Amino acid sequence: MIDWEKLKIFYNVAEGGSFAQAAARLHIDPSAISRHISSLEDRMGVALFARHARGITLTEHGNLLLGTTRTIFADLAMARAQIMDATHPTQGTLKIAATIGFGIGWLTPHLHRFSTQNPEVRLILHVSDIPVDLGIHESDVSITTFPSESADLICHALSHFPLPIYASRQYLFKFGIPMQLSDLDRHRLLTFSDTAMIPSNNVNWLLTCGTETPRKPYLSINNLFGIAGAVNAGSGIACLPPYIAKGYKNIVQILPDAPVPQVQFYFSYSRHLKDSQKIQNLWHVLQKEVQKERLSS
Repeated sequence: MIDWEKLKIFYNVAEGGSFAQAAARLHIDPSAISRHISSLEDRMGVALFARHARGITLTEHGNLLLGTTRTIFADLAMARAQIMDATHPTQGTLKIAATIGFGIGWLTPHLHRFSTQNPEVRLILHVSDIPVDLGIHESDVSITTFPSESADLICHALSHFPLPIYASRQYLFKFGIPMQLSDLDRHRLLTFSDTAMIPSNNVNWLLTCGTETPRKPYLSINNLFGIAGAVNAGSGIACLPPYIAKGYKNIVQILPDAPVPQVQFYFSYSRHLKDSQKIQNLWHVLQKEVQKERLSS
C-alpha cells in the first residue's frame, strides 16, 4: 500500500536537497523527516539517499522514485485544479508565485482590482526569488523575470520596467553627484549578492556600465528591499525598480539620461489550465493595470 505522506516527504527532501529544507517547508521536525525517510527505505528495501559529510544525494533508486513521484503528484494536482476550475470557474483558490521585489512592490497593490471583480476567488500570493515548479502545481501562476521554455507551459510577456539609478539626498550631499557613468568609479555601489537567487540578470548593471574594469560593490544584499533601505539610509548608490524606490521619500533618481537596463516580467501557467477562467481574469486585470500605469507616466 502506498504511503502518500512518506512519498510527499521524500519528494520534498529530494527536491530541497536536505532534511532541514524539507522540514522547514513542511513544518515538520527534521528528526521526524529522517524517521519517515528511513521507514520508506525499509519498506522499499533499498537506500534512496546516500548520506555523507556534506549532506545527502539521491541514489540510482532514489532518482527513479523521484521521477515517478513527481509525475504522480503533478497529475494529481493538475486533475484537482482542472476539476475545481470546471465546477467553480470563478470561485475557489488561485495561487500566484512572484519574485519578492515585484510581488510586494508592484503586484500586491494591483491585486485589489482583481479581488474586487472576483470576490469569490481567494488569492494566495507566495513571494520568493526561488522559482516554483508549475509542473507539479506548486502554484497556478508564476510571474518571474525569466521566460519559460517548457512546452508544457504558456508564457506571456506581462510588462517591462526600467532600473534607474538612485541615491539618497544625504549621500549626494556628502559624496557629490555623479554627472556621468564613469564617475561611479569613485562612489559606493550597492548590489544584489546572491547570484543563485538573482531576480534579474541586469540588477548589478552598475558594476559594469561606463567602465572597462568591473567595479567592486561597497555593500551587497540579497534582497531588493534591503538594498533600497540601505540607499535610503545613505549607504550608497543602486539600481532599483521604480515601484520599490517610490516607497522611500529620501531616495532620488540620478543620471536620468543614462541608458539603464529594462527588466521584463513574464506571466506563466500550465497548458493544462489554459481554459481556467480565474487565470484568464487575472491576466486581463494585470494587463489593464500595466496599460493604466503607462498612460499615467
